[in-house]
Amino acid sequence: MARALILVLDSVGIGAAADAAAYGDAGSDTLGHVAEAFAAAGHPLHLPHLVRLGLGEAARAATGRVPPGLEAEGALTGRYGYGVETSKGKDTPSGHWEICGLPVTFDWGYFPQDVPCLPPDLVAELVRRAGLAGILGDCHASGTEIIARLGAEHIATGKPILYTSADSVLQIAAHETAFGLDRLYALCQIARELCDPLGIGRVIARPFLGSGPADFTRTANRRDYAVPPPKPTLLALAEQADRTVISVGKIGDIFAHVGTGEVLKASGNEALFDRTLEGLGRLPDGGLLIANFIDFDSLYGHRRDPLGYGRALEAFDRRLPELLARLAPGDLAVITADHGCDPTFRGTDHTREYVPILAFGPGQQAELIGRRESFADIAATTARHLAIPAPPFGTSF
Repeated sequence: MARALILVLDSVGIGAAADAAAYGDAGSDTLGHVAEAFAAAGHPLHLPHLVRLGLGEAARAATGRVPPGLEAEGALTGRYGYGVETSKGKDTPSGHWEICGLPVTFDWGYFPQDVPCLPPDLVAELVRRAGLAGILGDCHASGTEIIARLGAEHIATGKPILYTSADSVLQIAAHETAFGLDRLYALCQIARELCDPLGIGRVIARPFLGSGPADFTRTANRRDYAVPPPKPTLLALAEQADRTVISVGKIGDIFAHVGTGEVLKASGNEALFDRTLEGLGRLPDGGLLIANFIDFDSLYGHRRDPLGYGRALEAFDRRLPELLARLAPGDLAVITADHGCDPTFRGTDHTREYVPILAFGPGQQAELIGRRESFADIAATTARHLAIPAPPFGTSF
């Protein structure tokens, strides 16, 4: 019996999807534009291990071109292609659920671009049940910008900062000590109940520290309150088959802790890589590990920092040999993404893009798997590899 790993590089898209224009994202290309930014700076993006696994060729299959610096110079060592998202939306739950065999075929609820953007009755009930003096924000915003703008008023008044984005999400920011972390979590649980009738995918606790705009910093104590998947995902099916499941990073929150097994938390890609290796070290035959590497999205994509994004990719690439050395004969690893977040694009939201699918492990053959019509093909392939029941969506490659 063999093991399986799915590593989600959060937001590492490889070119605008065919339906990107419907999302306002025509022309986006996270990996391509990051590579172009590096080339323009005179330092070509250096990802030798990801390139050897087929990243550049996956981008070629998706867009017709290889991003600067990502041309393969030797033989490739894995199966490579790109995935098309069939889910509605371009958010984290939709991408992850589809990767695990459950495309989102329904419409999430969204808050309008109006100011205020939240339903007055939701705000009134939240204020009443949580005993608040009121709220701040009530608009679409970048998380770092709105904390810098309203953080001092929040500390002075005790009013939490509520905001949203193009995703189906309600985010609540509050100071960890002035407001209290447990109080923030309790507030988000109330908000989760109030958002359920509206079809909102996630309520996110966004704690921060600092004394003023110059040093306000979001902490690692973020917590997502997501709706549970409506049907069994690959993770739940693995647990039902009595297989060990280990989830690294925010995977547990994304799936509302349904089928996510042992959850290994960490802050930042380096620590997440450490925990991935830790989990792999005790993953038994037949086990499944799934990890999310969040920094690409949260620190560089949303903050529109292409050079920081590229440096994070290079740091991940440098550590890949550690993972490769720990794979046993018969193991299957898949590197992919859940959406794009082009750091050169307008605004600060996710972008609707194709994602890479790089499948590798001892004994795997180099092969172009081409265009996969759903991220769910990853789940179908993983289920087949583990010899467990597969979700109803997806085709194994």
